[in-house]
Formats: sequence, C-alpha cells, structure tokens
Amino acid sequence: MARYRQALALSFFLKFFLEVSKKLNEVPVEQPYHDPVGRPVPHASAQKHATGEAIYCNDIQVANCLHMAFVMSPIASGRLQSVDTSAALAMSGVVTYIDARDVVKGAKIGFSSDTPIFVEDEISYHGQPIGAVVAVDHDTARRAANAVKVKCTKNEPILTIEDAIEANSYLGELMSIHSSLLDNDAVTKHDWSKYKHVVEGEIKIGGQEHFYLETQQCVVVPHEDDELEVHVSTQGASSLQIGGQEHFYLETQQCVVVPHEDDELEVHVSTQGASSLQMELAKCLKIPAHKIVVKVKRIGGGFGGKENTAALFGVPTAIAARKQPVRLTMERFDDMAMSGTRHPFRFNYKVNLSVALDSSGKFLDYDVVAYSNCGYSFDLSVGITQRAMLHLDNVYKFPNADIYGRLCRTNLASNTAFRGFGGPQGMFCTETLIKHIAEEMDMDPDKIREINFYKENECTPFGMPLRRNNIARTWYECKECSDYERRKTQVVEYNRDNKYRKRGIYMTPTRFAIGYQVKHLCQGGALVMIYSDGSVLVSHGGMEMGQGLHTKMLQVAARCLDIPIEKVHIFDTSSDKVPNASPTSASSGSDINGLAVQDACRQLLQRLDPFRKANPRGTWEEWVEQAYMERVPLSATGFATIHFEPIDFRSGKGAAMFGYCVYGAACCEVEVDCLTGDHYLLRTDIVMDVGDSLNPAIDIGQIEGAFLQGYGLFTMEEIKIRPDGVRLTRGPSTYKIPAADDAPRHMNVRLLKGSSNPLGIFSSKAVGEPPLFLGSCAFFAIREAVRSYRMDHGLVGYFRFDAPATPERIRLACEDEVLGKVPPTPQKGTFSPWTVNL
Repeated sequence: MARYRQALALSFFLKFFLEVSKKLNEVPVEQPYHDPVGRPVPHASAQKHATGEAIYCNDIQVANCLHMAFVMSPIASGRLQSVDTSAALAMSGVVTYIDARDVVKGAKIGFSSDTPIFVEDEISYHGQPIGAVVAVDHDTARRAANAVKVKCTKNEPILTIEDAIEANSYLGELMSIHSSLLDNDAVTKHDWSKYKHVVEGEIKIGGQEHFYLETQQCVVVPHEDDELEVHVSTQGASSLQIGGQEHFYLETQQCVVVPHEDDELEVHVSTQGASSLQMELAKCLKIPAHKIVVKVKRIGGGFGGKENTAALFGVPTAIAARKQPVRLTMERFDDMAMSGTRHPFRFNYKVNLSVALDSSGKFLDYDVVAYSNCGYSFDLSVGITQRAMLHLDNVYKFPNADIYGRLCRTNLASNTAFRGFGGPQGMFCTETLIKHIAEEMDMDPDKIREINFYKENECTPFGMPLRRNNIARTWYECKECSDYERRKTQVVEYNRDNKYRKRGIYMTPTRFAIGYQVKHLCQGGALVMIYSDGSVLVSHGGMEMGQGLHTKMLQVAARCLDIPIEKVHIFDTSSDKVPNASPTSASSGSDINGLAVQDACRQLLQRLDPFRKANPRGTWEEWVEQAYMERVPLSATGFATIHFEPIDFRSGKGAAMFGYCVYGAACCEVEVDCLTGDHYLLRTDIVMDVGDSLNPAIDIGQIEGAFLQGYGLFTMEEIKIRPDGVRLTRGPSTYKIPAADDAPRHMNVRLLKGSSNPLGIFSSKAVGEPPLFLGSCAFFAIREAVRSYRMDHGLVGYFRFDAPATPERIRLACEDEVLGKVPPTPQKGTFSPWTVNL
C-alpha cells in the first residue's frame, strides 16, 4: 500500500507535467525532436538554484583576500568637515582606510561621468560613500567602518519633486516630443481656452527598491602588468505621482578584486554589464582595459539595479586592491541606503476630447509634463525620463500630442534603471487619465480605450509606425478568456450585498517598445567554439540574472548547429571572451545576443559543410573531428545589430527609434476591506504577445514574475524618507515586497498565437520588461472597489488616487462616518511629518 501511494503521488505529478507540457509544447509537427527552440526547456540552472549549489559572487573563494566596508554619510545634504579614523585603524585586523585622496584626480563614474567615487567636500545624499575600511574579514571591516567619526555641517535637503520645482533644482534641459513636427517644421500651438471638453489633472507614483536576492558584490584580483580580473554582480548600459521602487534583488551588491602581476586585475562582480564596469575601472585607475578582466558566472537578480550602479561598488574595491585581493559584500541595510531606486514621477496632464455622437470620447489633443525625481546626479535618468515620455500614449492614438520631461535634482541616492525603465510610470499616467475622463464625463473607460486603440500602421507621437499591431487581439482575447463581462455583473451584485467589503474588476492594456535608446548599445557579440570531441562552448555578452538568458542561448546554438542541446555549454560571461558587450538591459538580451550566436554558428556551419557533403551519413562528431584533422578553424565570433533611429528631444522631432513593440492585456479582480484598507488579489488573467516563444516555460515565468513586481510597485512598495533625508526603509522588515500569499488566488497566463516577429531571433519577442505594467491592473481594480464604497456614501465623480495603493491610502480614500470622526491632517507647514511623500 505504501509503495502504491508513493507511486500514485509521482504519477499525479507526471500527469500534471504532461498536461502543462502539452499546452506549452506547441511546435511544428515537422520540427526535429532534438531542436529545442519553442519547447519548454527547463532553466539550465534550475536544479542548482533549488539545491543551493548555484555559484554566486560571494561563493568564489580567493586566497589571502581582504574585506572592505564603506563609511557612509550620516546626513543628506551638507559639507564634510573632518574624518577621524584613528579608532578604526587601531582595531585588530584593520589594514587601511581609503577615501577621495586615493582616487585619480578628476575621476568620476556614471553614464555622464558626474558621480564622485567618494565624498570630497559636498555631501549630496544620506548613505553617500565617504571612505572605506579594509580589514582581514567582513565583520571587522564593518565594525571599523562604524568606528570612523565623521563631522559635517548640515543643510536643508531637497527631497521631493515639489521641493526641486520650488528650488529650480534640475539636471539638464527641458526635453520634449511634439507630434506635429512629424509633418510640419513648426510646433502647432493650441488655445486650450477655446476647447469645451478638457480634462486636466495631476498624479504621482512613488519609487521602488530593486530588492535583488544577491546584494552588490565584487571580487577584484590584481595580476602583473596592471592587469585586473573583475568578477562582479551588475547589469550594463520618469500632476500624477508615482513613487520610487526598491530593486530588492536577492543578491546584494558584491565584488571581489584580485590583483596580479604588472597591475593586472581580475574582478568577480555581481553586474549586468561586464564591459561597462571594465571601462569604468580603466578610466578611474588609469589602466588599459586589456589588463582588466571582469567575470560574471550569474547574478542573483538585477532588475536594472546592477547596471550603472555597479561601478559605485566595483571601482572603490579596485582602488583598494592594488596589492592584495579585496572582497566587497554589501549588507542589505547599507545596499539600500547607498544605491538608488526606481524613479518617482509626477505628471501634469491635459486632454481635449471629441463628443460627437460617432466618436464620443476620442482623443484630440494631449499635453503632459513628466517630472522625474532623479536624485543627486544623472545616472541613467535622461534615458528613463525619455522612455516615460515615449510611453505616455500607451496603446492609444493621440492625433496631436505635446509631451515634456524634466529631471529634478534632489538629495537622494541617484535613482537608476529598473525593469521598465520609466515606461510603466508613463503608461500609468495615461491609464489614470482615462479613469479621470470616464468618471468626470460619466463614460465607460473600456469604451474610451477601444475607440482610441492604435490601428495597424498608425504612428506614435514620436514617429514610430506600429506594424504587426496586436493591441486589439490581446485585449479582446483577454476579455474573452477572463469572462470579463459576466464577472463585472457579479462584482456589482457582490458590492450591493456587502457594506464594508467591496470588489473591483478591471482590465489594462500595455505596449512596450523594445531596444536601447542610444545607438552604440544596439549591438551584440558572441564567441562559439567547437572542440574536437564535438562539444560546443558558447560565450556571449549577456548576463544570466535568473531570467533564463543562458538557457535560450543554448537553445539557439543547438538549433543553429542542428545538435542536441546537451552538447552545448555556457561557462560564464567574461570581458576577455566578448569585448565591448552591451549591458543586459532594455529587454534586448535575447535579441542582440541570440542574433550574434546565430551569426557565429552560421560561420561554423559553412566551414563544416564540405565534410557534411562528403560524408552525409556521418555523425556530428565525425564531421568535427575531420574538420579538426584538416586544420579548419572551429571557433567563430558572431556580431549583430538591432534597429535604431535617434529622436531629437531638444527640438521635439521624433523618429522610429525602436524596431518593434510587445503588447499585452490583463484582467484583475480584487476584494478590499474598506475598514482597514487591506486587499486580496482574487484572480488575474494575462494575454501576452511574445512572438514565437523561444521557451514558453521561461517566458510564462517571466510574465508571472514581472506582473507580481509591477503589482508590488503599484500596490504596496513604498519608500519612506525622513524630512532630513534619512532613509527609513532599508530592509524587508520595513520595505514590503509581494510575498507568496500576495499572489493571485487564481492566475492564468496565455501566450498570443500567430504573432511571429521577423525582427527577433527565430521570430521571438522580448519578454523581460513588457509585462510589468500589467501589475497596475490590480491597482485600478482596487480603485474600482474604493469607488463603489465611496458611491455608497454619496461620493461620486473623479477622486485622485496616487500609487502605491497602500492600506493607508485605500482607507483614507474610503471616506465614511468612521473617518469623519478622525481629525484631518494638519495643513502643510503647521507640523513636522515623520516622512515625506516622494
């Protein structure tokens, strides 16, 4: 009996696997069994992730390695007066202290080279690195860093977008996009006072912490001749108000630097861009890039937080490691203080509508200003704000649009890339605008959407014609598979029968443009090597961050070479294998690296073709061995580029910057406890256009993960800053990300069929960032539930509801007799709040 029960449990699991596999594994009948493309191949490292055997930066063992810890600023704005290191240096096990005096004069980091490595005089944010202590172990380094006495004078910090506007504190110039410039030489001016049906408003969305599993890490190994080998965890290279978002990667920032002879450096680091960090090290250390090797096995999550930010951790570690290996492992508490988050945004919007009977609700003119909270330096804020501007139309046709963007300089850590790169914030503004129109003019928001959807080949405000437009297909398929119309009726009935618990159901579409926003990053490289035993080693410029990029590249190589995937292996990503590699970002990892792997494989197949023809019944191993014996080179470098056209954000004249777009739609149903502000996500249905999926299992996992990260951004993740600029949310005890019990009770994901993409590798589309905005669907469903409660209490019409929809915001929006008994919030300026609203 016991044996039967055990077999039955395994058999049920097998039945489940076969059922799921049948749904996912829809490949052409004629496709060879060993061709893995389009099949749900398991993630190459899945088993190691589950067992804990996967090697990360902090697992790399280096002999005689010292450890480093930062001394960080205790204030957000002011000037550094003095630093007393005597107590720290007197501690047993402490080796040295480094600061700005150890930096090459004038050396700065960042995309715009405007970020100091250490504080020299001016302090710009709480947690800014003042110096670093090097010691024999991690704990000693941290204790010594805490023993360093820092004296500074304090200034009043600029923290919010409103503070920056009032102080005229900006980075760079005003940016703009004018759709009228696509057909004319001058911007069309509008007299808004003449329009009868204008909706105008403001909305905000906060930031978001990356919260990667592996914090920032780096190992730098110095070699001879000024050479550096770097192993790093990083990732190369927004009135509505939405706050920031912490990355919250599982692996924090880490780095190990090992010096070798002649100034060679070996750097192991948790980064998304090995080449980007390599060039930052070369610039700041005055060492040629060919003496620096940056290596990445895998990183424990990045989400953009290990792209440009990696240099903030890798460069100081390399400065310390000129004679002996040095390891930097950031504690989560310090990682979250020292590095930036997703950009908070404020949007001021205005739209003119048609009210003609045949086109009621059709957009005419659109004017919007996007303000992004950038922190104290540029980082990637220009590109992030630009992408927010490029996605302010979402899936809707605005015949005339004038879009502006401003970068607000504040006393926060420089906010940086985060999955979506400004796009989700921009789309959130437009979806809020639709709700504003619907509630102010008593219209159905779904009807407003459907009458304004882009049609095939219609052009965006920035000049991109939408070819192979699947907006309507994803929308109506999601509407059908979610049983949206029937469930809407059920929600109305539920709300009629329940006084204090309300439900909301909502649908949200998305359009996300794929590609980098600068020309030189739109390229990828690969090195494919065939060994004489027939095994194949692939190196490419992309980073494995848990998203399955290596797995997809194994599939691409296996198909191109027409061999089983078991014969192909990827060791790591290293700057001495693929030079000048673009960072793994912009959802372009599969596109640029896959096309480069394909290019290298084609070259190798051409060299093997004579041996195939001479021995058509031979095996792969026989052809390879024969080629080797005939001295045919069995390694090849591949290279690929993707579409790019520049937009002039100074004049506002657009261009078709991106090659293609990814489309999707989601339906969410929630239940809200209107007395506490708590909510429950009952069901989510998603339809996503990913072209011809390279790996449907991985793609569906990415869609589910992106949705939940977006759900966190729009409903629970809130960064808290004191009025003096000190950050309060510095770990999972104070910063809440979605947990297992926050996931939808029922979640259904469907991949759109028949949407081949000729611009992607094997007709696929990118999947990393596009689904994230669909998490806002839960936010708007919550808003619908709150609206129902408000209507029960006689409150009708539009109400402002900023993101995230925390229990506090939900409860305060549910105005009732209970809330009426609570004293209102005092007027601004009459009291000192414990936090500021980013």
